[in-house]
Amino acid sequence: QVQLVESGGGSVQTGGSLRLSCATSGYTCLGWFRQAPGKEREGVAVIGSDGSTAVADSVKGRFTISQNNAKNTLYLRMTGLKPEDSAMYYCAADQRSYGAPWYERSRYAYWGQGTQVTVSS
Repeated sequence: QVQLVESGGGSVQTGGSLRLSCATSGYTCLGWFRQAPGKEREGVAVIGSDGSTAVADSVKGRFTISQNNAKNTLYLRMTGLKPEDSAMYYCAADQRSYGAPWYERSRYAYWGQGTQVTVSS
């Protein structure tokens, strides 16, 4: 059974960095999503079982998704943070090899509880 636990959120100033972690095992597709108050949950980054990655245009060049060698921890390294990056960040996972596009919520069957990221100007 997939269990997702995020950590690493916090408050930083504009330009700061954070690294989010998500403890999990048993997946084929792992992603990070975020949701700001009053907005839709949006896909931020994804990593497949083959190590291929993709990130949203809004964070390209600033955010990096990765895993540890044991593939039981997912990371999201965030640099150059902006106030518009403030949101609840969620780890998401799925055991299917194929499905909806990575940035759609329906692609993932399992979700963590989220970790808050706040960026002040």
